[in-house]
Amino acid sequence: MKITLNIWRQNGPTDKGRMVPYELDDVSEHMSFLEMLDVLNEQLTERGEDPVAFDSDCREGICGMCGLVINGQAHGPESTTTCQLHMRSFSDGDTIDVEPWRAEPFPILKDLIVDRSAFDRIIQSGGFVTVNTGSAPEANAAPVPAADALEAFDAATCIGCGACVAACPNGSAMLFTAAKVTHLGLLPQGQPERHSRVLGMVSAHDAEGFGNCTNIGECTAVCPKGIPLETISRLNRDLYTAISKGDRD
Repeated sequence: MKITLNIWRQNGPTDKGRMVPYELDDVSEHMSFLEMLDVLNEQLTERGEDPVAFDSDCREGICGMCGLVINGQAHGPESTTTCQLHMRSFSDGDTIDVEPWRAEPFPILKDLIVDRSAFDRIIQSGGFVTVNTGSAPEANAAPVPAADALEAFDAATCIGCGACVAACPNGSAMLFTAAKVTHLGLLPQGQPERHSRVLGMVSAHDAEGFGNCTNIGECTAVCPKGIPLETISRLNRDLYTAISKGDRD
């Protein structure tokens, strides 16, 4: 099929940036979206033009590096990562707009690549967990209720892609932060620093310039791992408890 791509091109953080149109013929419906961009870049390179810069790594929906805004939707029209989006989701003759994540804490480095190191700093602000070092403990030594284990596992599936931020009208990263707080807060290993962790991570979230959460729910609608909105409710409960106790250990 034949498609027209309007792609955001920006030479660097200080460049103004602009949308540039490209036409591609003979696009297979079996191509992933990133494979289609690979084909475009091969053609641009052959013509002596600068290829489109975009992030990718595993291309298996695991690493979260491939985030793009496609036709105004984070990761595109399907509930999956960009690398797992296939061209069969589009039709012959379609015009597709491709942009980077749009959020102040995610500055554009070049074209479709943004700096998501703000997420790293939020995680780092959570500190460590207090556990005994040495040989690994017996797996059943610390019983965990099945419901808590399942909820913790669901939260831990967050891949930090940033789609929640790109979709949120407020540019909030609260779904990401809540997922990182929740998966430790539900497990015995995460209890000693539970309250100091939520205080530190929410403080880092705000310091990075992410917006406030107003429970609109766009974050969960685009999350490729289906992190539920209730995760934010759990963070809010932990945060309220930590503030009430004045726990800043």
